[in-house]
Amino acid sequence: MDKRVQSAQEAIEGITDDMTIMLGGFGLCGIPEMCIAALVEAGVTGLTCISNNAGVDDFGLGLLLQKRQIKKMISSYVGENDEFERQMLSGELEVDLIPQGTLAARCYATGAGMPAFFTPAGYGTEVAEGKEVRWFDGKAHIMEHAFKPDFAIVKAWKGDREGNLVYKGTARNFNPLMAMAGKITIAEVEHLVEPGELDPNHIHTPGIFVQRILHGQGYEKRIEQRTVSPAAS
Repeated sequence: MDKRVQSAQEAIEGITDDMTIMLGGFGLCGIPEMCIAALVEAGVTGLTCISNNAGVDDFGLGLLLQKRQIKKMISSYVGENDEFERQMLSGELEVDLIPQGTLAARCYATGAGMPAFFTPAGYGTEVAEGKEVRWFDGKAHIMEHAFKPDFAIVKAWKGDREGNLVYKGTARNFNPLMAMAGKITIAEVEHLVEPGELDPNHIHTPGIFVQRILHGQGYEKRIEQRTVSPAAS
């Protein structure tokens, strides 16, 4: 099945106001740049975004925050975005901060069809407020629920037109988990190849999880914090 779409605008077709979307990536690594830009251009609002972080002020999800297109962020780390901080402290943005491992596990549970699971992470903190607690082997665990996203948008290094994906290096972060979880999963790829060209042993996301695939162009691949050593004398 040929799942290719011809543009980012076609890729995000069907994403409307007040939907819940997952966006892969870790920091600025492996984020779906093209589709985020298309969402900004489309002007959809009231979005609930599930992502490890919220980009930076002028890139990634930070672009959607600048336009007030995000109503709620579900994340584990948001420390690089001043606009995010401003909107959260002013009450303009609803924020659900959860432990990073729990975020990953909830993504996996969604893709695996598990409605909920128990984890010790967060017990005894405000993360556990209002959640069911059970004891296993003498240790308290809180119940966490799977997500209910309308779309998942991920970024891969290579893919074929049937939707099989390969991630490269650190970009193999939340992308594989989120690719499993969307009712409709959109994948951006840097390199699009023909079926059969990918080594089956190296495929990270099978095409069965992907409904649309976009051959992206001109990725910036920014670095959040660049640290360099002094030049040798």
